[in-house]
Amino acid sequence: MPTRILPAVGDADAIRAITTLLSQLPDADPVAPVADSTQLIDTLARLGAESVDELPEVVVVHERIGPVPALELVREVALRFPAVGVILVTTDASPGLFQAAMDSGARGLIALPLSYEELATRVQAVAAWSVGVRRHLGHGGDVFTGVGGTVVTVSGAKGGVGATLAAIQLALAAQASGRSAALVDMDLQTGDIASYLDVQFRRSVVDLAAITDISPRVLADAVFRHDTGMALLLAPGEGERGEEVTDRAARQIVSALRSRYEVVVIDCGAQMSGASAAAVEMADTALLFTTPDVVAVRAAKRTVRMWDRLQIRKAEETTIVVNRHTRGTEIQPALIQRITGTAVAATAIPANFKELQGAVDAGRLHELDNKSVVKQALWGLAGELGLVKVPEVAQRGGRSRGGDRGSVSFRRRRE
Repeated sequence: MPTRILPAVGDADAIRAITTLLSQLPDADPVAPVADSTQLIDTLARLGAESVDELPEVVVVHERIGPVPALELVREVALRFPAVGVILVTTDASPGLFQAAMDSGARGLIALPLSYEELATRVQAVAAWSVGVRRHLGHGGDVFTGVGGTVVTVSGAKGGVGATLAAIQLALAAQASGRSAALVDMDLQTGDIASYLDVQFRRSVVDLAAITDISPRVLADAVFRHDTGMALLLAPGEGERGEEVTDRAARQIVSALRSRYEVVVIDCGAQMSGASAAAVEMADTALLFTTPDVVAVRAAKRTVRMWDRLQIRKAEETTIVVNRHTRGTEIQPALIQRITGTAVAATAIPANFKELQGAVDAGRLHELDNKSVVKQALWGLAGELGLVKVPEVAQRGGRSRGGDRGSVSFRRRRE
């Protein structure tokens, strides 16, 4: 079977040199080259929307591609299209760049000027890896084969603001609507998802930390299939083992989950670790929960500024969700938006802990009454974020809050 190779090269002379060599490789089927990062992502998204089998096995990224820098582009391709092997072509073959390329998700690095032997060897190895990944995907069962699932992180401005409860309900809403959903406890030292759902399972996210290539079979062994149908990847029972989950391991874990599930909800807790920071950086939507009180809002502002300083997430790319909201409180969402400089979700979660107490104490949060105003608000938030599948009547033109994937609609609150 011919190996489909897609060159992504911004320089005209480099395009000619690379395509000439690629055409000489045995069993190679070079695809028409793309000239910039946007064209590459659009091309892969179009092919992946048809089938994972339509994607090229190998993408060759030249160091002078733009407008997105080459390493950032490698990372995006690796995250969104995990069955595609990426090779970086560069004049800098130093160990530092090699490590950076591997950390970004590249399957290989080739030094310029190109040699036929090195190109042939690397393309053959990467193509074999890609074929192996697709074979696993094809036999893994219940595998989402789109261009990549939606990843939502849920963080708390401080402890006790309701982030874990919200993460659970968001995942439940997605699963109940017909989407395949995974719920991840990335609060590695003090995660409580297992307690909220009365789950006892010996495997955890730590079991995936040391694995370089996470196949669907390995992932399936690490997750717990809940009675509701959603997949749970739990925090370790021994909190000190959370240190084994590095930021690099977290990226690989999130990428594997994104390739298998349509919706991935990650509870990041209130304390930042390298793993949770990586998850927030990779997320399509990063939610930061706060309550409408001075201490929590100040904590939210500190978190937003810290994420910005560490280049994890810009303030305008973070969404505040106000929990335990009442109309009578002095601190309203508009003020929180102004203080933090973030977007604020249109859905505020009302204060009504009494209706939650029984389900929380019993570890049966998934059985929370449908009449619960808190549950209704959180499932409404899931709709606002586009995590729930839109009924067919809505797709035929009926009223709905979003498209099939859901158009994320945040209200920028004003006075």
